[in-house]
Amino acid sequence: MARTLKGFGFATITTVAVIVFLATTLAASLLYERLITEQARETSRAIAVQTFNTMFEVMRKGWTREDLARFLDSARTSFQGTAHRVTIYRGPLVESLFGAIDQPPPDADVTAALAGPAEIVREDGGALRYVYPLVARDECLGCHVNATVGQTLGVISVEHDLRPITNEVRQGYVVLFIGFAAALVAVAAISAAVFARRIRKPIDAVRERIEQVEVVKDLSRLDLESVDLGFDEINDLFQHMGALVERMRAIAVDKDILEFEIKILGKFIITSDIVRDWKRYIRDLLIDIDEILPAYSLFTIFKVDDDAHELDIFWTGSPTPETRSLFEEIIRARIAEHTHLDMSPKLHIEHVVADPTRQLDPIPRHAIELQTKSLLLDTPRIGGVVGIGMQSIMAEDSVRLIVIDSILTTMLNVVGSVKAISRYTKDLEYYATRDPLTDLFNQRVFWELLEYEIMRAGRHGYHFAVVVIDLDNFKTVNDLHGHEFGDRYLQALAVEMHQALRQGDLMARYGGDEFTLILPETGEEQAYLVAQRLLQHVERMSLVAPDGSTVKATTSIGVAVFPDHGNDARDLFMVADNMMYKAKHEGKNAICIASADDMVGLFREMGEKSQLVMNALAEGCIVPFFQPICDARNSRIVIHELLMRIEADGRIIPAGEFIEVAESLGIAHKMDYMLIERAFAAVKAQGYGGMLFINLSPKALIVGEFISRIQKLAQDAGIDPQRIVFEITERETVRNITLLEKFVMALKLEGFKFAIDDFGSGFSSFQYVKRFPIDYIKIEGEFIRNMLKDDKDRALVQSIIALARGLGVKTIAEYVEDLEILDAARREGIDFAQGYFIGKPHPQLLPVGSTAAHMQQEIASDAIA
Repeated sequence: MARTLKGFGFATITTVAVIVFLATTLAASLLYERLITEQARETSRAIAVQTFNTMFEVMRKGWTREDLARFLDSARTSFQGTAHRVTIYRGPLVESLFGAIDQPPPDADVTAALAGPAEIVREDGGALRYVYPLVARDECLGCHVNATVGQTLGVISVEHDLRPITNEVRQGYVVLFIGFAAALVAVAAISAAVFARRIRKPIDAVRERIEQVEVVKDLSRLDLESVDLGFDEINDLFQHMGALVERMRAIAVDKDILEFEIKILGKFIITSDIVRDWKRYIRDLLIDIDEILPAYSLFTIFKVDDDAHELDIFWTGSPTPETRSLFEEIIRARIAEHTHLDMSPKLHIEHVVADPTRQLDPIPRHAIELQTKSLLLDTPRIGGVVGIGMQSIMAEDSVRLIVIDSILTTMLNVVGSVKAISRYTKDLEYYATRDPLTDLFNQRVFWELLEYEIMRAGRHGYHFAVVVIDLDNFKTVNDLHGHEFGDRYLQALAVEMHQALRQGDLMARYGGDEFTLILPETGEEQAYLVAQRLLQHVERMSLVAPDGSTVKATTSIGVAVFPDHGNDARDLFMVADNMMYKAKHEGKNAICIASADDMVGLFREMGEKSQLVMNALAEGCIVPFFQPICDARNSRIVIHELLMRIEADGRIIPAGEFIEVAESLGIAHKMDYMLIERAFAAVKAQGYGGMLFINLSPKALIVGEFISRIQKLAQDAGIDPQRIVFEITERETVRNITLLEKFVMALKLEGFKFAIDDFGSGFSSFQYVKRFPIDYIKIEGEFIRNMLKDDKDRALVQSIIALARGLGVKTIAEYVEDLEILDAARREGIDFAQGYFIGKPHPQLLPVGSTAAHMQQEIASDAIA
């Protein structure tokens, strides 16, 4: 910096001096040349006048031609060797009397002077010429008789060469300039050296201080106000710069702080690992924070119940017991300042150490109170989080406090989201595997466990049993005492039956009052003993009904054993299920295990059904039936649901009797194609213009050409895809939800619509509503049928209706079996109704806007009554 200032001073001083000197020299040179020119003019005129006077005096005395020749030669030669040259010209008046003389031809200036008696002065190329006219006087008229006074008799030309003089003057000035310039350069160099030496030391000190600035805190060492540069103006400038540094230090943020924020933001991405162990995520986050912002602890507060809260305190290292107790006390006091956070009754505190190998020094109370920054909310946010805080010495720094505030605000949302997702995931996993009423495994898990057990038993070569349990006459319990009591009875029964099982036995609620068991490593005799214990436990169990009566129940049990009764999950279940029905037919409260004769009969029946299905597909005996669905507001038919039937030997066979066999044979989707094609033909032939609901088979998910084929069938029949609604049921389990989602989206893009069947019967229905673009919800028929007698069922129906309205989805009530239920559905705001009261399945489609005949009669009779 010193060298830069020195060069600047030297150049400045030298330049200014040279410019001043050049200007002065140039002005002096011009002035001197002008003086020389004026002097030369006066000299030339004086020579001309002197020459004239001499000529006049001689002429007054009279002279001869020889005298004139001598005078002219004298005028020419007298100025040889000087800067002057004199030439005399005789004018025309004189030549006419005395003849011509030897003279140069007259030029323009001479001719002009002869014509008019005026002196002419001309400067040209460094030479001065003075032309002086010889004007006739009275004395001249004596000889020059042809002239008058004032006429020009001749001209004297005096030429003065100024170049030798001006060149000499300029050479002198050049020598003077070089000498003076050298002196100025020397003076400027000395001045610059003195100036640079005077400020070099303080400037070097400032440079060293600036070079030491790496982070914002180093600005405190950059004291510019104490530097004395020896010049008041420069010292004043540096004092202002020092004030600017102080302001920058108050508002600047370190580069490492910004890099830290970027790094922390990168960690605020919620992953499955974080959801599984959110506390470990906080521990790792605290360690990362501590690397940039030294932090002792971080704490979170969650509301877990109406009057219970969790306080988790995360430490970077192991605190002393005194610090731990003191920190709890201070946090409690800080929480107490917020009256809306009444945590004193139930506040569970847990301490988590991020690095157990590190020991934290004791922290005094005033330091904890000063250095703890917290963010507490009036009401819980996502995940139940109501507060978060950090204990760091950086909280005393105003700039870093802003950073801590931003981190806490972001962490409040992220940690709350992690906790919410963690809790939701646990609930989701629970409801996806468990029956919410009895806490037993649900039907989906039963099938998965059964498939797994078949694989394991086949590998290790052991037997196991499948048991199907169905309560006897349980419908009577619901009808007499209501569904609420029925639910309590099922809950108590599940607990009682579970006590009869061995460790490792797997129990599931299959649906309604039907339960299933998987008894690993169990033969026929052991399975029978377990079934007997179940009968005994159910028989001895009783529950007091709301009316004070004691309710008892019995059960019918069917058993199948692997591999004696089948090697396939469906076959084993079918055998056990048939044995359960056999137990009911034999008087109920009994156990049936398939005998050889039973197996022959079952396989014969299965073979007959398989043959029936194969023949129906080959011979085209699949026929469409349509069940009407009406607008609940006016009872007008606007929708039909498509149902599959087989026509064989003059008998119409419902789908429930053959659909499982068709799916096991892998031909269900082919039957669906035939059914839909014939249904579309009927729609076209009968001119039906309403909506058509079609049950979607699970096999359609894995059939690649399903979408294109359905689209072509609709196009050939001239049916707008907007009139086709596919129904999704609980048979499409959660494990296929990703595949199902892609399938639904593809059909939706083609214009088709979707409905959820039996909504409310399982947890998957809510998953479907969340993930799929659903247009209709068909409310579980059991809720509709019982909502007039059971407040719980009515509340469930009302909740589903509110959910559907919020989502912009239409609702359909199933199991509408009389006018009373239809009126109730209408009052609750259900959009459509379906059931035997509206109309039974029929091969013919009812016209849009019509009303079934029996409905018209009952509605009319009700109006009359």
